[in-house]
Amino acid sequence: MPLPHFLLMILAVVVAALLTLWASFAAGVPEMAFLLIALSAAALIHLGHRNGHDHRG
Repeated sequence: MPLPHFLLMILAVVVAALLTLWASFAAGVPEMAFLLIALSAAALIHLGHRNGHDHRG
């Protein structure tokens, strides 16, 4: 992938994240609820990408 396309893709992700945060705060979503949603999504993604491997030994 050429560097300009890669940088534009990163810029698009950052802009989408900023718009999501702005929209949620403008709509009056409490910060604690937003944090819990983000942590739950991160946990689900983590558990979904384990591919059946345990974390022990």
